[in-house]
Amino acid sequence: MITYHEQERIFKLDTPNTSYLIGIVDEENFIGHIYYGKRLKDADASYLLRTEEPPFVPGKNNRERCSFYDCFPFEYPAGGIGDCREGCLGIRTAGGHTGAMLSYVSHEILEGKPELTGLPATFGTKKECTTLKLLCEDKYAGMQVELLYTVFQDTDAMTRSVKVTNVGREHFYLTKVFSASLDMDNRDFDMISLHGSWARERHIQRKTLGYGIQNVSSVRGESSHQDHPFLALVEKNTTQDSGEVYAMNFVYSGNFRAQAEVTQFDYVRMSMGIHPENFCWKLEAGESFQAPEVVMLYTDKGLDAMTNAFHTLYRKHLIRGEYRNKKRPILINNWEATYFDFDTEKLLSIAKEASKLGIEMLVMDDGWFGKRNNDDCALGDWQVNEEKLKGGLKYLVDEVNRLGMKFGIWFEPEMISPDSNLYREHPDWALAIPGRPAAQARQQFVLDLSRKEVVDHVYEMVASVLRSANIEYVKWDMNRPLADIGSIALPADRQGEICHRYMLAVYEMQSRLVKEFPHLLLENCSGGGARFDPGMLYYSPQIWCSDDADAIERLEIQEGTALLYPLSTMGAHVSDCPNHVVGRVTPFETRGIVALAGTFGYELDVTRIPEEDRNMIPEQVALYHQYNDLIREGDYYRIASYSQNHKFDCWQVVSENKEESLVTFVQVLCRANFKSRRLLLKGLAEDKRYEVRFVNDKEIQTKVYSGDTLMKAGLLIPSFQGDFQARLIHLVKCEEKF
Repeated sequence: MITYHEQERIFKLDTPNTSYLIGIVDEENFIGHIYYGKRLKDADASYLLRTEEPPFVPGKNNRERCSFYDCFPFEYPAGGIGDCREGCLGIRTAGGHTGAMLSYVSHEILEGKPELTGLPATFGTKKECTTLKLLCEDKYAGMQVELLYTVFQDTDAMTRSVKVTNVGREHFYLTKVFSASLDMDNRDFDMISLHGSWARERHIQRKTLGYGIQNVSSVRGESSHQDHPFLALVEKNTTQDSGEVYAMNFVYSGNFRAQAEVTQFDYVRMSMGIHPENFCWKLEAGESFQAPEVVMLYTDKGLDAMTNAFHTLYRKHLIRGEYRNKKRPILINNWEATYFDFDTEKLLSIAKEASKLGIEMLVMDDGWFGKRNNDDCALGDWQVNEEKLKGGLKYLVDEVNRLGMKFGIWFEPEMISPDSNLYREHPDWALAIPGRPAAQARQQFVLDLSRKEVVDHVYEMVASVLRSANIEYVKWDMNRPLADIGSIALPADRQGEICHRYMLAVYEMQSRLVKEFPHLLLENCSGGGARFDPGMLYYSPQIWCSDDADAIERLEIQEGTALLYPLSTMGAHVSDCPNHVVGRVTPFETRGIVALAGTFGYELDVTRIPEEDRNMIPEQVALYHQYNDLIREGDYYRIASYSQNHKFDCWQVVSENKEESLVTFVQVLCRANFKSRRLLLKGLAEDKRYEVRFVNDKEIQTKVYSGDTLMKAGLLIPSFQGDFQARLIHLVKCEEKF
């Protein structure tokens, strides 16, 4: 709910458990951030703006205007005229001048939520959400800025975005446009962020927030393996179950910066948006620039509450399409099974064996097109190699369908190999700086998707393949960062627009794809998890979590990912051993249990694995079908973290009605001469009784406990021998009386 209190000039935005207050002050209509926290009954908390103490507002003390600018809690700070903290909006006029300051002009309160043109964004009906549109201006720069806020009825997460319009007579340049800012008092915060690299994405980092600016960012043209477009500030005593959390997550898949600045007065400015490096957008008179959306969240109930608020928002208001609330087919991907060495006969042999075991889809990965027999060539030549696929693609797909299986295929549409027919015909279609040799990565260049003719050509090649056969799944990959950011199609003063135009083009292509093929299951991938972000989830309900499918490595990767994203979004497979990335050998059963916490599938040659492992697949398939609805739709809780204790991992999913729960326990390292472990479960109903069954350990007797006992006294996990062991514990409400 959003209300405007006209006498106090205060906007009050309420979610189920939080309030967000914005105030208009002084005759110059400065827009101040008053409060964000637990839900308030009253709106008049304007005293928190501290305008009744020095340096006062300019209307009372104009001689200290700069001092006012430098300490006032601006709702959306610009910069260059006195506020020496880092601002959210940068502008350079045609005359070369910088500096801006926004004043309130008008507002609208809307039922529902407007779309953001060309960008992924959350959505909601008129009954589900309310939106505040704040119109601001800098009349000296000829600029209007529209601040958009949406609150939802079923989650404490809210969204913000920004639109800038040139209402003057001359062009100007936007040198920075962040999407959200939050000014507040410092409370000795810790900062939580997600970091990593290829094959070890989204590891959780928590550190003390100190004076100055601390940020996470990417200038790789992707949200990246290395950093993640997420930032949370938490109190020192915040745990999974209690304590205050302020969080931001960026609905964008390109360059970003998320930062927190602690100032001289012990204030904190938290902000997020497109990274200003390599960004400069020219706005002609009458033109507008729409910035991507930021999801914001406050809770005083700890990290689990933050997680479940994000999960609810993304499941109900971001993910779209046929598979939004639907069980995904169990797939087998041939990449680690064959790499480039396959043909129709080999793929059909995998499919025939897989179909007998209950696997539901065959995915043909890299190597099916052009002369692609290694990763040195042919990207861009998206025509079927019929020397490798005898009889053509349709024949292969039809044969797989006859086995009762669906068929999927891999593309990397954004890249081009120097050794390809497309590059020989259109060398200017690759990003490059004139006169400078372009840097290859994985022996490939990046297509210049800022050009419409390139986008249309690439899309048509992909779509033509999909039209040619009954293809029901696409894995869309992107295996290198952007570099050599130059386009011959743009003038000199628009070269700073390339990275954002590139991202808009990717969104356009994927939007066209899911509209033309509405029944397609699209899975995004970027060298694994380099574009696992809310922007991609708008187009694909799942994203390949990491190229490292080792069950033990996945514990940290999936823990960090699940901190923000529903388990249903995490592409997770049972892979071969020794693992192809780290060489580790883990039990086939453990690999299956860890993969159950995601979309579930296989990444191996099912015709060559040990018979003992192959015989486990029908059991794993049955577990997936039994528990996937619960895993996909339930509330997620973190019980223990291997990344912190270095010995074991544990998480829990609880159904919305609290009548069923699944606990996953992974013993990474066995302890000598120890007793059982005690785990305090979460999310259950205190007054219900639950039958507790160890699914994959028949020697442990089924027992009945109250929810109250399981959460307060705990559940004992018996000690068992061996490293890399896993247990599934299923809880079902029973009718036994107290």
